Amino acid sequence: MGYAQLVIGPAGSGKSTYCSSLYQHCETTRRTIHIVNLDPAAENFDYPVAMDIRELISLDDVMEELGLGPNGGLMYCMEHLEENLDEWLTEELENYLDDDYLVFDCPGQIELFSHVPVLKNFVEHLRRTNFNVCVVYLLDSQFITDVTKFISGCMASLSAMVQLELPHVNILSKMDLVTNKKEVENYLNPEPHLLLAELNQRMAPQFQKLNKSLIEVVDQYSMVSFIPLDLRKESSIQYILSQIDNCIQYGEDADVKVKDFDQEEDD
Repeated sequence: MGYAQLVIGPAGSGKSTYCSSLYQHCETTRRTIHIVNLDPAAENFDYPVAMDIRELISLDDVMEELGLGPNGGLMYCMEHLEENLDEWLTEELENYLDDDYLVFDCPGQIELFSHVPVLKNFVEHLRRTNFNVCVVYLLDSQFITDVTKFISGCMASLSAMVQLELPHVNILSKMDLVTNKKEVENYLNPEPHLLLAELNQRMAPQFQKLNKSLIEVVDQYSMVSFIPLDLRKESSIQYILSQIDNCIQYGEDADVKVKDFDQEEDD
């Protein structure tokens, strides 16, 4: 069985930086992971690219040949990937062993994980090829400055959870860049009545019933929660990696290494 992370989130949320930091952390701890680029518009990488969608199709070629804009061109590239899952992706995955660990660095177009079925079909293909998959959803912590943005981020994450139907780990990225950490930490374990009061203050009275329903989704069903990520701290990266490993049951089938203590004593 293989293991995989699907790293998604809005543009600029730090997905590639997360992948790079994760690779460096695993290299330090002598753990092997393989980073896969699924962004046909990507140019520079801070990590070794194990698989690259640009070998199949690139955004520049699509824009030049078809006259599409950046967003339309990227959607065309991802749909082309979807059409070639059984050929290109299957052939690429054959280069990896059963227990290999892949991290897929995805584009930031929100359509891909909210309502377009490309990524859903992609992860279903991975599961058919015997991969345990976890979605890692990144949200820029600098975006979470008030309750309306917090609720917006929660709903975007929830949309991805419903669309992809996979275990999710939601991350507040770029915590190392936040100046007022207490302001962000208030939303890690928020009090629902305080959220509702603040939301009602910021919005017109006719939205109060909607506000109450949104807060109930966030609170009562515990469907969305975020883990802060500070890339300056190895412990922060390790904690998030352990949460993801737990979701995909990584290492549960590993053989126990038995050490011969009697031999050491004799030596």
